[in-house]
Amino acid sequence: MTTRTAFTVTVNPKIPARLSRLEELASNLWYSWDRGTRNLFSRIDPRLWGAVGHNPKAFLKRVDESLLQKAAEDQTFLASYNSVLSAYDSYHSEPLRYTHFEEFGPRDQVAYFCFEFGFHESLPVYSGGLGILAGDHCKAASDLCLPFVAVGLLYRQGYFFQTIDSLGNQQVSYTDSEFEDLPVEPALNDDGSEIHVQVSLPGRKVMVKVWRATIGHVSLYLLDTDLPENPLKDRMITHQLYGGDRTMRIEQEIILGIGGVTALGEMGIQPTVWHSNEGHAAFMMLERARKLVQQGLDFASAAEAVAVNTVFTTHTAVPAGHDSFSKAMMHDYFASFCQDLKISWEEFMALGHIPGSDDFNMTALAIHLSRTHNGVSKIHGDVSARICRDLWPQIEPEENPMTYITNGVHVPTFLAQEWSDLFDRYLGYEWRNKMCDKDFWLRIDTIPDHLFWSIRQTLKSQMFYGIRARLAEQNARNRGSEAHLDRLLKLVDPINPNVLVLGFARRFATYKRATLLFENLDWLRKILLDTEHPVLLIFAGKAHPADIPGQDLIRKVSYVSRMPEFEGRILLVENYDMRLARRLVAGVDVWLNNPIYPLEASGTSGMKAGINGTLNLSVLDGWWEEGYDGKNGWAVKPASDDTEAVLRDKDESQSFYEILQDQVIPMFYRRGKFGYSSEWVKMAKYSMASLLPRYNAARMVSEYVKKFYGPANKQGMHYAKDAFANAKLIAAWKAKVKSAWKGVSLRRLDTPGKRIDFGETMDFKVAAKLNGLQPEDVIVELLLCRQYKKMRLNSFKHVHFKFAGIDSNGEHLFELNYVPDLCGKQEYYLRIYPYHPLLIHPLEMGRMVWL
Repeated sequence: MTTRTAFTVTVNPKIPARLSRLEELASNLWYSWDRGTRNLFSRIDPRLWGAVGHNPKAFLKRVDESLLQKAAEDQTFLASYNSVLSAYDSYHSEPLRYTHFEEFGPRDQVAYFCFEFGFHESLPVYSGGLGILAGDHCKAASDLCLPFVAVGLLYRQGYFFQTIDSLGNQQVSYTDSEFEDLPVEPALNDDGSEIHVQVSLPGRKVMVKVWRATIGHVSLYLLDTDLPENPLKDRMITHQLYGGDRTMRIEQEIILGIGGVTALGEMGIQPTVWHSNEGHAAFMMLERARKLVQQGLDFASAAEAVAVNTVFTTHTAVPAGHDSFSKAMMHDYFASFCQDLKISWEEFMALGHIPGSDDFNMTALAIHLSRTHNGVSKIHGDVSARICRDLWPQIEPEENPMTYITNGVHVPTFLAQEWSDLFDRYLGYEWRNKMCDKDFWLRIDTIPDHLFWSIRQTLKSQMFYGIRARLAEQNARNRGSEAHLDRLLKLVDPINPNVLVLGFARRFATYKRATLLFENLDWLRKILLDTEHPVLLIFAGKAHPADIPGQDLIRKVSYVSRMPEFEGRILLVENYDMRLARRLVAGVDVWLNNPIYPLEASGTSGMKAGINGTLNLSVLDGWWEEGYDGKNGWAVKPASDDTEAVLRDKDESQSFYEILQDQVIPMFYRRGKFGYSSEWVKMAKYSMASLLPRYNAARMVSEYVKKFYGPANKQGMHYAKDAFANAKLIAAWKAKVKSAWKGVSLRRLDTPGKRIDFGETMDFKVAAKLNGLQPEDVIVELLLCRQYKKMRLNSFKHVHFKFAGIDSNGEHLFELNYVPDLCGKQEYYLRIYPYHPLLIHPLEMGRMVWL
């Protein structure tokens, strides 16, 4: 046999001068939400566009030059091209806004750190909800023209590709990305050289290359260790998203946090607000503190200076979901770092300490070195406050500094183009600038019902075409017959999309209970097998490769879908990604979500469905507890906390069956003479009008600016002025309080009265042992409310005592004369806690004494 050597050569087409800015369009992730831009590339060669995974940069390297020449001579194409460029230039000509608050000036900037970012399938450095949320945050920051940069890691392998075999087993495959095909470019110094920085790991220095992705006005800097000068084990650090062992995880987090701060400094970027989206990036705070210590601050003052302008967002609803590392591992990686901070090893470990564990907890670190902390829905804020309660040991969870900002989704990305066109026609082009105006969106009701329904059916048809293609590919790979494929697709008819479609698409984790509707298969048969009112149930989602119970859920869905009576009525679609997500949220009729309460931190997929006229049927958890108003979908009330898991699942599945059988299906099929249900259209319209202005990313980021970024920026400057005088002051005061607080006590001197007449004064007098603290260091407080119902402490009326002198025993006296303004039986409490005007949250020290 003759031996031969294969040689390869890549021939790149020359882009015609008239289309030269296609390269610019391909390099800015603005295309991830501008469909006009994506349509340009698709029109040149639709088949290639699909083959390259809708990646404009990869497309331009592979498209036949003859097709580019043809497009350059096509007047219709050129008109579209010029229209896109006009919109692109108009968008990018908007100056960065420093006027949201007076606290923002021309040199101020927000830096947003996250482990993953999901903008578009062409940049696969995301796995799911956290990444998509981070991507939407950046897109909305760009839309608002905020001074904003983001920092992440550039993985060779993003999340895995999923296939599902004929028995429902998830098969996982990873593909290395070619960076030259991604919408990224090396970050450059002024002299044109690439920016590389060094990060210290045990016994070695790791070189890190900085890449830049552009998202409208926003720059995302991605860190990469896959460099020839690094040994193989270090080149692998940024190789795979959520890959490897604990060593890999801590090294990724060090590269992100410490390397990210170093990279921004190397580029001359000096953020004035820092945002850690999840605890993965919390080492960023340590590196910032180290730099301040190197400038001459003591660690306590440096920590205050860092924390005051740092925002921390947690997305996890269970304690086990928070990253932690063993004491031995932390010693290997941070013993010398601890010396740089000029603190003891015990002091360092205390930064990540959670009572009951010897591990170093990244959420604890993030909270200790930030002053603004939030969950991502109201319920999740409460859950996070309870999970983290030991970090403020004497403060009740409902009063501790953990708050919330409910997530939102980027409307231009996830709103189907058909809706955009319809809004242009009936609401006017101004709708894009009215994203958060609730009254404006009530105008959706002026859209004729038949047009609204037509759009819904069109989107369902498009979804059906996509699902047919995916299921055909699955069936062929699993060696299924054509007859079997016909059976699977019997209800998936793009020409006649009149079947009611229920969608469940998200990560297959046990708490999300993908199989809850299988609790009573007999009841499910009655719902799905009604020949007059057919129902199609579509599942999609991935389970983490290490999550065996999650993979078991996929197998169970597959098993039930293969039962003869359910074939073609329950479909399991593989490789859930952003492209499929956009089709499903816009195409299904009802979006299902059935998590175990209260474990759904937010649940943004339901928001994406809601803005597209898809109705939500969900457990009242996450965002839906806030969004549901009784008229814009359906809700399942979660079982009580003390209900056993088996009974809980039985009760809640029964609620789903009843709602589907008694409300959803009858309403959908109660069609009038025009072939659609006017009741359904009315509810879908109202759902869009009520949800879109509340659960969009513009509202979310504006809320971050108003509640967090603006105040953090202002306080950061306040702490830093005069060589960090206020940071030093608050650090010294906190040290004094911590030392004295064990000796602080409170006792009552007056005799409590049981009954008074309306208008009479209640006279309170207490004595406090302050153990060296001064009266101005504390607040003595009365909390009072009616006793007719249990109220949260932050709902009580709060009234402060006045200092009234020192008695002969050296105790400080405090008095209050208060006239209650309500009648009836009232409940009240007395307490004392430390206070200083420089505190960001009045209870941030976590110290309190109740009488």
